[in-house]
Amino acid sequence: GVTAKKTSPAPEPSSQPSSQPSTQSSTIAPAPSTDAATPSDPEGERLLAARKPIIPVEGIAAAALRDNYEQGRGSRRHEAIDIMAARGTRVVAVDDGKLVKLFYSKAGGITAYQFDPTGQLAYYYAHLDRYADGLKEGMALKRGDLIGYVGTSGNSAPDAPHLHFGVYRLGADKKWWQGAPINPYAALRGAGGAALAAR
Repeated sequence: GVTAKKTSPAPEPSSQPSSQPSTQSSTIAPAPSTDAATPSDPEGERLLAARKPIIPVEGIAAAALRDNYEQGRGSRRHEAIDIMAARGTRVVAVDDGKLVKLFYSKAGGITAYQFDPTGQLAYYYAHLDRYADGLKEGMALKRGDLIGYVGTSGNSAPDAPHLHFGVYRLGADKKWWQGAPINPYAALRGAGGAALAAR
C-alpha cells in the first residue's frame, strides 16, 4: 500500500469540544497534510468503496459529480472533489461515524471532520456557509445527518458555492489533520443518486 509521510504536521489540536469552529493559526492546513506527490491511496479507495458513502450534498445526482481530484491548486494538487450547489444547500454525513473536529481555517473556511465507524477514514467537509444547529464535536453522526450548508467560506470564490469534499486514510495515531489522500469520486459515483434526506 501507499505510505504517505506527512510534511510539517500541524500542532496538536485542542481536545476541547465546541459547537464553534476552532480558530487556530492560519498556518495549519485546511485538510489533512500529505506529501504533494502522493497519488490517491488504493487501499483507502477500497476501504471507502466498502463503506458505501452517500453523496454529501442533497439533491445532487451521481452523474452530476466531476472528478477534479487531480487538478492543480497553485503548487499543490486538489486531493478532493468540489460538489457545486446553490448556497445554503444541505450538506449531510456521507457515512455513520464520529464528528471529531469543527474547525475554521483561512483556506478551508468553515470545516468539519468526521471519522468513519472503523476509525480508518476521515471525511473532510469544507467551505461551509454555516454548521447545522446543535452540531458539536464528539457527537455520533448517522449517514444522512445534517452537518451544515454549502457556502463559500475560506478561499472559495464568492460566486461559486460548493462543498470541497476530501477523504483521508488515517494513520495509527488517528490525527484528524493527517492522512493519505483518497479520491472519493468513484465511491460517490457508486452511490447512484442523490443524498439521503437528513433525519
